[in-house]
Amino acid sequence: MWIVLLACDIDAQEVERVYAQEAQSDGRHLALTREQVAQFMNLALAGIEREYPNKPSNVLTSAADVVSPRELHPVFYGCFDWHSSVHGHWLLVRLLKLYPQHEKALEVRQLLDRQLSAEKLLQELAYFNVKENESFERMYGWAWLLRLVIELRTWQDSDAQRWSANLQPLELRIVELVKAYLPRLTYPIRTGEHPDTGFALAQIYDYAITIHDPDLQSSIRDFCVNKYLNDSDYPARYEPSGQDFFSTCLNEADLMRRTLNATDFARWLETFLPQLGIPNGSAQSLLSPVSVSDVTDGKLVHLAGLNFNRAWTQYGVAFALPQTDPRREVLLASARAHEKSGLEYVFSGHYEGEHWLATFAVYAMTDAGY
Repeated sequence: MWIVLLACDIDAQEVERVYAQEAQSDGRHLALTREQVAQFMNLALAGIEREYPNKPSNVLTSAADVVSPRELHPVFYGCFDWHSSVHGHWLLVRLLKLYPQHEKALEVRQLLDRQLSAEKLLQELAYFNVKENESFERMYGWAWLLRLVIELRTWQDSDAQRWSANLQPLELRIVELVKAYLPRLTYPIRTGEHPDTGFALAQIYDYAITIHDPDLQSSIRDFCVNKYLNDSDYPARYEPSGQDFFSTCLNEADLMRRTLNATDFARWLETFLPQLGIPNGSAQSLLSPVSVSDVTDGKLVHLAGLNFNRAWTQYGVAFALPQTDPRREVLLASARAHEKSGLEYVFSGHYEGEHWLATFAVYAMTDAGY
């Protein structure tokens, strides 16, 4: 349970008491401390308006397309790449929403006000209206954009409502692209990196529920029935690969717990990961945190994010299971261990991980997906 500070004149001693109370009352995962909130905010604040280094992935249709990242994407140009910028904005909105009286709140609001302007977001929209750009960030960046929308739509705050209105034209375009793409996706993409279908559809399904879009909900449920429902005996022993930041099988399970009722999900999980919770079973590799050999390597540091992804998917799956299901406690213990391991790498001092890892930490540690 997350405690929101409402009193405008709350003093520093009271702030510390509230954070301490939260840390004591939250038995599910590691609770964020006041200092960690500031540290996570600082990483996003430092990256969102940092243009370089940058990894653009745009299609060039002419020499006129050779422009700076800021010219190409006036909102989401920082944090090394477009999707990291999007979820960096999400991180700030998420923490500002949970901790509105944090000492960095004003700085965060001012940054978001500069970034999420109607004019700039219309330029972002124009980019997606070019045919060659319709698959840009499909679907990882799309999913994070819609997760940002969820955060703003569910926050009764005048700034958030204004930012949400400014974002809506781009939001609607992304939804249009999702609806056009999903019927053409013959096979789900199963990978430990950005294109993974399970992760994206879980986020988009949450969005569809939030904004009450029954057609989008139905299309995702139909996809799950047709593409995932009959999956069995997933070879979990082959995870992870060397540069994964996703567990594709746990992303799939995290999606299916959203779209199936509790009884059907528990039965499906038994078929999909039959060794889950069995000591030394073939799914044991999913329960052991991973280490990073080199935090300065942009690909190898992905494994730090895998720890957080495993944590949030294991929490989600565990809470979808009956209280008496023995797999529940196994998953909760594993999730806590993965969170602890992931935190060892977030504040490394190297931009290769610091431009994105805080988002994965905050997503896992603030119950964002459930």
